[in-house]
Amino acid sequence: MKIAVCVKQVPVVSMLKFDNETRRIVREGVPSEVNPFDLQAVTACVIIRESMPVEIVVVTMGPPQAREALVQCMALGADRGIHLSDRAFAGSDTLATARALSLALAREAFDIIFCGINSVDAETGQVGPELAEMLNLPQVTGVSRIEISEAGDSATVTRLNDDGHQEILCPLPAVFTAAEGIGPEIYPSREQMEAAEAKPIETLSAVDISSDTEPLGVSGSPTWVGEVYSTESTRDGVIIRDLPADEAVAQLMARLESRGVFGDRRADEVPSDPRDVRQPEGANGGTWIVAETLRGRVRPVTLELLGEAQKFASCVGSRVEAMLIGHGIRDHVGELTAYGADCVHLADAPKLEHYDTELYTGILARAIEAHHPYAVLIPSTVNGRDLAARVAARLGLGLTGDCIGLDTDPEGRLVQLKPAFGGSIVAPILSNTSPQMATVRPGILTACEPDRSIEPLTQDLPINDLGEARVTILESVSDESLEGVELEHSRRVIGVGKGIGGPENLPMVRSLADALEASIGATREVTDAGWLPRQVQIGLSGKAIAPELYIAVAIRGPFNHTVGIQRSGTIVAINNSSRSPIFRAADFGIIGDYAEVVPALTKAIKQRM
Repeated sequence: MKIAVCVKQVPVVSMLKFDNETRRIVREGVPSEVNPFDLQAVTACVIIRESMPVEIVVVTMGPPQAREALVQCMALGADRGIHLSDRAFAGSDTLATARALSLALAREAFDIIFCGINSVDAETGQVGPELAEMLNLPQVTGVSRIEISEAGDSATVTRLNDDGHQEILCPLPAVFTAAEGIGPEIYPSREQMEAAEAKPIETLSAVDISSDTEPLGVSGSPTWVGEVYSTESTRDGVIIRDLPADEAVAQLMARLESRGVFGDRRADEVPSDPRDVRQPEGANGGTWIVAETLRGRVRPVTLELLGEAQKFASCVGSRVEAMLIGHGIRDHVGELTAYGADCVHLADAPKLEHYDTELYTGILARAIEAHHPYAVLIPSTVNGRDLAARVAARLGLGLTGDCIGLDTDPEGRLVQLKPAFGGSIVAPILSNTSPQMATVRPGILTACEPDRSIEPLTQDLPINDLGEARVTILESVSDESLEGVELEHSRRVIGVGKGIGGPENLPMVRSLADALEASIGATREVTDAGWLPRQVQIGLSGKAIAPELYIAVAIRGPFNHTVGIQRSGTIVAINNSSRSPIFRAADFGIIGDYAEVVPALTKAIKQRM
């Protein structure tokens, strides 16, 4: 068996600085590392090799110094490396990157191609699905476990999703993206690094992989970046110390009251706009919202996108249209209409009951080619990111992932606001392809006030000749609590750190959450330990949230966690160490034992609420 692992060398995000005068990221003096998800994919492959013969080939694209990433991976057990290094690759967006990698990988027959689920600098998660499309291979994203069949012709994988996880049977060859926990995150010793220097690395230029270099690098990149700006926090933390728990909590409650935290809506929240009247077909095609449902309900992010689209669609000669794919879904048409859809396109068939990347891609791609929409907006959920990237690759479209805002410029182009480097900067992205595509984070935008008096208008999409699914869902397991899904939309969130000591102490935190009607999130250490499910992880390798109130309980608060909470309205930290970095990210903090402070805070909130 031969496995390729695509790896990327990324800067250590916590050490990056932004120069407000030059509007540039300062990289000088910032060390680089292998993207953590890529590194875990390598170690997972090394574990596979313990039970069967496997050749592990690591592949990277980058300047000469990116060779260090290959050496590090070979020190961990990879057998050889392939380095795409040429100035012609400079300036590649994800589509051009995937195109170059696909050309290099197509030179050999690989049984499995691994990518990290995303890189921690750009955070797009697009290269894996785009590779799969370009190589015409089945894909499974967000893989946390893999088991190869004895015959080596299939793999059973565990795929993490927003609702829990799935067990999937996938034929080989295939493309997988590695989620947190698929393999140990370990680093080689100096001796291993020295030994790896003797392993072979093949260096490829642009002309080595293609006689036509126009589709590579800047010329092959449909998206480009506007002027970036910093989103560094400006919180001035008020720390309460050297007081008994009851007195400290009383001071905290007074400060929270003064901020209006316990009101019906957050102080900075803008009231929802009313739903516009139905718009006629525009000259520039529809602004499409790809709707998602979960457990029989339209997901809130879909309604948020419908509300946002109304703000600019008519200005650019468009109207808002929803795309809904699944089975037994017609009952949702009224809700989509009430929240802003002027027309709902439906693809309803039994074979579409469960999300399948290739079947859904076929429907959406054909609809785009037939109707020529102005823009296609897709929720930045597990399935949304998966689908958007494959569709973009099939149609050769630019795609901006994980946006936090949308706008239009004087030329009528869609400006997509994209966070990067853990959310420390925001970059406006534009595209020179049509339609313009973006995935948008849940919980960022605002749904409109629904108007249920508007009669739905529907159009059925053709669903013939879809072909058969190449992957088989063996089992779907849902998280009964739905905490991971609710986290993105919760007004209040309690974050749990390893400092609580163990899962036996979670009931104390849950009591606080119940009193506040809050959701529970966690640090990576907590989910790694299995105290809470991976779906509630907050931070660089988890979710980014924007609640009205975030209370960090026994969380040390390194950068990898705080980047996921920086859009919170008010942040409260409870920790017994004054040196914990969480206090630098907080508006208010109590230095004290959480086991004393949390019960006192729970009691005070119950009396207040």
